[in-house]
Amino acid sequence: MRDGKQGTRDQGVAAPVSKDRLPGTPAGDRDQGSDPPAPLERAPLAYENPGFLNSADGRLIRIVSEYQEPLARFRREGIQDTVVFFGSARFRGREEADRALELLENTGSSRPAPSHEQPASVPQIAAGQATELQLKRAEAAVEMARYYEDARRLAGMLTRWAKEIPSERHRFVVASGGGPGIMEAANRGAYEAGGKTIGMNIRLPFEQVPNPYITPSLNFEFHYFFMRKLWFAYLAKALVVFPGGFGTLDEMFEILTLAQTQKLAKKITVVVYGLEYWKRVFNLGALVDAGSISPTDLELFHFADTPEQAFEILRKGLTENHLAQETAAGGIAGSRETPKGGPTDEEPMKGWPAEDFLGPEPAKAGQ
Repeated sequence: MRDGKQGTRDQGVAAPVSKDRLPGTPAGDRDQGSDPPAPLERAPLAYENPGFLNSADGRLIRIVSEYQEPLARFRREGIQDTVVFFGSARFRGREEADRALELLENTGSSRPAPSHEQPASVPQIAAGQATELQLKRAEAAVEMARYYEDARRLAGMLTRWAKEIPSERHRFVVASGGGPGIMEAANRGAYEAGGKTIGMNIRLPFEQVPNPYITPSLNFEFHYFFMRKLWFAYLAKALVVFPGGFGTLDEMFEILTLAQTQKLAKKITVVVYGLEYWKRVFNLGALVDAGSISPTDLELFHFADTPEQAFEILRKGLTENHLAQETAAGGIAGSRETPKGGPTDEEPMKGWPAEDFLGPEPAKAGQ
């Protein structure tokens, strides 16, 4: 019941808005008599917002970027296919390894040279005597240095041969993981032969900088190991595996597994370099005896012990599996004339069948 006076609530009458408060701003948020807020700065575009791109919500965009950006660069640089070199990042060239051994074991003594005589590249030895492990590793460095020199020579031989192939695009370009050791040796050999060479580095907690022999426009750095591996497998027509550690084993067996399971819609030539080293590392015959792999799986790769031997295996495989087939299909891939039934602009890479990336089964299924 109303008494005729204005009550505390008038039905249907909105409460007055204070002149010093913007609509939608709760009372008390602004002091009476204050000026209007300053205009806001433009918000960053989503694809220019590092906070978003580097967050968990931006992961998908980062993954897609590590596919699309290398794809664009490979197209621009005219790279058709690659030969990938894997191997240890710890092996050094002959001169560096010889010098390190000399300073660790000077004239038969186990004592190191004085610290002021040690080059900056050799870790300073705090104790007055080199340990047995240090001496053993120094000796191994000299022995393993031959693999650095062999990789360097093989990459040069391959690059000089590939440069003679008539094609508008670059064929069988030497690619590596972009770091030191065997990776550097491969890039160095291709660089010295006057060819383009690719480095696919990976960002690690400890710094791994690109070696100086990579073609600058083909110097890549990845965050995701699996995207880096995709690009190793995507363009590779051959693989050369030099002695190495966990990373080398991982990359080698991943490619061999793809070939074994026929997930590569291409024939890939795999050369495992250094029979003596690899026989000490694993016994593949034991896998055959146990029935873990088929005897025919051993035909997925070839052993080689000299650059000349490895080069002949590579040249034979690349010619028979790719160059000869391309010629029979209507011309070397990369020529101006596209064979009938050949690639279209709708494919992931013009000039490269979708099967090269997707594999035979998903490609045929239209996935």
